[in-house]
Amino acid sequence: MDRAPGLSVRLKLTLSYAGFIMLVGTLLIAAVFVFYLYYLPDGWIQTATGDFWIDRGSLLRAFAPFVTVVLAFLLAFGLAGGWILAGRMLTPLSRITAAARLAANGSLSHRIRLPGRRDEFRELADVFDTMLARLEAHVAEEQRFAANASHELRTPLAITKTLLDVARDDRSRDTGELVDRLHAVNTRAIDLTEALLLLSRADQRSFTREPVDLSLLAEEATETLLSLAEEHGITLETSGDMAPTIGSHALLLQMTTNLVHNAIVHNLPSRGAVWVTTSVAPGTVILTVENTGIPLTPQLVSTLAEPFQRGNERIRTHHSGVGLGLAIVDSITRAHSGTLTLTPRPAGGLCVTVQLPTATGLSSRADQPTP
Repeated sequence: MDRAPGLSVRLKLTLSYAGFIMLVGTLLIAAVFVFYLYYLPDGWIQTATGDFWIDRGSLLRAFAPFVTVVLAFLLAFGLAGGWILAGRMLTPLSRITAAARLAANGSLSHRIRLPGRRDEFRELADVFDTMLARLEAHVAEEQRFAANASHELRTPLAITKTLLDVARDDRSRDTGELVDRLHAVNTRAIDLTEALLLLSRADQRSFTREPVDLSLLAEEATETLLSLAEEHGITLETSGDMAPTIGSHALLLQMTTNLVHNAIVHNLPSRGAVWVTTSVAPGTVILTVENTGIPLTPQLVSTLAEPFQRGNERIRTHHSGVGLGLAIVDSITRAHSGTLTLTPRPAGGLCVTVQLPTATGLSSRADQPTP
C-alpha cells in the first residue's frame, strides 16, 4: 500500500517528551511569577545584613533572561533525552519490523526471540513468533500436500499412458481387458479428484449449517456400507443416543461414512468387527468408531490423519481408497469446531473419536451478545 511520507514514531515521541517537559517547566516558572506578584510586596525588607528595597517590576525584568535560558535548556534537554529514550523504547519494535519484513519476503524460519521481562512489546514479539511457527508449519504441510497430490494424480495418468502405448504397439491384444483396466484407473483418478475437492471445501468452511443428528448419520453410513462389511466378513454394530449438533449434513455424513469405511477396509482378514456409537457429554456430542485389526504403534497412529498417509502396517485392499479418508475427517471436524482423536486399541485396531459442539451449546454461544 502506497502511503504519503510522514513523521517517524521516534520523532513523534521525541516531540511529545520535549513538549511535556516544556509544559512542566513553563508551569513551574509561571508559579514562581505568581508567587512574586502576589506575595512579594514592594518596599523595604529588613534582613540581618541590612535593609533592601524590593521593586517587583525590576525583579521580574531581571528574571526574564534567566527564564529564557532555562526554557531553552529544557527544550534542548527534552529533545535530546526524548530522542534517546524513544530510540531505546522502539528498539524491540525495530526487531519485530525486521522479522515481519523477512516473513513478507518468504523467510518464515526467522524468530524474534525478544529477551527481557514481559511487556507489551515482548508479548507482541511472542505472538508474532508463534504465528510464524504456525505459518511455517502450514506452508510446509501445503507443500507436502501439493507434492503428494501431484504424485497421486500422476500415477493413474502414467498407468493410462502405459496401457495405451501397449495397446498401440500390440493391436492383437484383447481390448476388453484394456478397457476394464482403463476404467479402473480412471475411476481411481476421479475418486482422488473428488476427495481433493471435498477436502478443499471443508478447509474453506463454505457450507450451510443446519441441525444434524450424528446418531442418524451413523445409521445411514452403516446401512450404506453394510454390503462392503459383509463382503469382508466384518460385523457392524451401531448404538448410542441422539447426538444433535449444527453443521453441514453432507459433510458430516461424509465424515461418518469415511470413518466406517476406514474401519471396514483396515480390519482383520475375516471375522472382524466395527462398533459405531454416539453419546452426549456436557456441551459436546461424541461419535466413536472402533475396529478390530492388527496392533498399531502410537507413532503410526499419529500420522494417519495426514493426507496420503495410509499406514503401511495396515491391511491393504482394493477398497483402501486414495489416502485422504482420515485427512478429510480431520478437516471436516475442524471446520465444525470439533476435535479428532486417534487411539490404538490394546487388542489391535483403531479407536477414532470425534467430538463436536452440541446444538444447544452452539445456539447459546450464538445468542450471546458480542462484546
